[in-house]
Order: sequence, then C-alpha cells, then structure tokens
Amino acid sequence: MHSPVDGSVTDSARPAENYYHLHLVSDSTGETLISVARAAAAQYSGMKPIEHIYPLVRTHKQLDKVIGDIDEYPGIVLYTLTEPELRNRLKAYCLDNGIPVLSVLAPVVRLFQAYLGGVPTPRVGGQHQLDGEYFRRIDAMNFTVMHDDGQHTEGLEAADVVLLGISRSSKTPTSIYLANRGIKTANIPLVPNIPVPAGLSELKRPLVVGLVASAERVVEIRRNRLMGLNAAQPNDSYVDRESVAEEIAFSRRLCARHGWPVIDVTRRSIEETAAAIIGLLQEHRRKLAEDRN
Repeated sequence: MHSPVDGSVTDSARPAENYYHLHLVSDSTGETLISVARAAAAQYSGMKPIEHIYPLVRTHKQLDKVIGDIDEYPGIVLYTLTEPELRNRLKAYCLDNGIPVLSVLAPVVRLFQAYLGGVPTPRVGGQHQLDGEYFRRIDAMNFTVMHDDGQHTEGLEAADVVLLGISRSSKTPTSIYLANRGIKTANIPLVPNIPVPAGLSELKRPLVVGLVASAERVVEIRRNRLMGLNAAQPNDSYVDRESVAEEIAFSRRLCARHGWPVIDVTRRSIEETAAAIIGLLQEHRRKLAEDRN
C-alpha cells in the first residue's frame, strides 16, 4: 500500500504495467497543474500517463465525480484547490485509500509566505484576472491573427516580433504562442525569387527573426500536409529535397545579409522556440533602450 504521506509510494504500490493513471484536479483552468504534471511525467520515458483532467472543480458535487473516477482508476493525484473543505476532503480520501496525493502549489506558497511574511489571500484562478495584462494579451492575439502569413505588412513597425521563414517552418504556431504571452507577432513567408515586403529591412522597433529547419524535416511536414489534402505530387518542387534545401539557404542568406538572428526549429518544440525568441526580444529591447539614452 501507499505510505500515508503526501506523494510517497512504496515499491509494492508502483504500477506493474507501462502506464499509470494521473488525476489533475483544479478549481481553475488547470493550466498550471497540467504543465507541472507533464514536466514531471516527461522524466519517465518508459511510463505513459493516462490523464484525467478536472478543471473548475468548485462544489462538492463536482468533487464527487472526481473521487468516483479516482476510485475506479487509482493513480497519482495532483491538485490546486483553494477552498479548504474541498481540498481537505480530497486529501483525506486519498490518504485513507492509500493513493498518492500532492498539492502542487502548497510548497511554493509556503516558500513565498516564509519570505514575505503574513498570510496569503486565497483566490481561485488569481492568475487569470481581467486586468491590463489580460487585455494586452487579447490585443496581441488580434494583431497576430491580422498579420499572419504576410498579411497587412504596412503595419509591421507596430509588431514586437516579426518571424520570417519558408513554408512549414512553424511560423504561425510560434506566433500564436507568443501572442498568448502578450507579444505582438507578425509572420512573413519567404519564397526564393520573390521580394520580401518593402521596408522590412528598415524596421526599428520589432525584433526580426528567421526560422529554419532541416530540409528533411520540412519535406516530411510538407508531404504529410499534402497527403492530408489528397494533393501529393511526387515531382512537385514543394516537396523536392534539393528545392527545399535551396529555400532554406535563401532564408539563411537573407537573414545574414540583414543581421537578423536565425533559430533552427528542427528539434525544438514551439515552446522552446518561443522561449529562445523571448530571450532575444529582451536583449533587443535592452539595446533599444540604451540607444535612446
């Protein structure tokens, strides 16, 4: 059986199969919980979690459903619940039944409390407030959608970031991810022998970044897309490796000529690419501030 301590598990209680059930219980959207759980689960490549996600759990009736599922599919239980009665009930049920359970935010809140002093004021979904930051993200999302795939290039100076890349180099998903972080992002497709938008090299405020990938990766993505559209053409230059390699070389030459940084996204997730861009953006903004002073 499980030890009656949050999160600890005896060897006899570990799953015998190569999968396990993971219950994520939140009184908000569950985004924080999901991110933490997946980061931890990724450390065990040989074990696959079966996720049971329960967002917006704020009543005992909703918790009844959660507990019923945990009873049917025992596994690890992680939660972020602000209401003490719900939190204590879930924790008591798990400990009474030998199920590993942990409040994901509790250790972090205790650390803040030890440093800041006082007692925290619990707020359900406190990070999701309709404040200035929220509306900044909405504004960024609207801008990004309007400036997707080379649209409205006359407004690029208002962007925070401008992404350049050939077809299937992750421009749009990266742009949307950045927009959700409040960063106004435009993206422009690069095609050999077709000029880039006028004035692109004259931009001052935005950070311009080129995205590239290996020819093999781009061809694979393009072939899969064409197959999904029932439009695969074996001799089409769109999926010809040499033609794609030339497109990538063209992208690199263009960025080198203008001093624009290039990120190879071949083995990067969207999140990793965005993190690299945010780091470049911070440095870009620092230099702009220094130039103004």
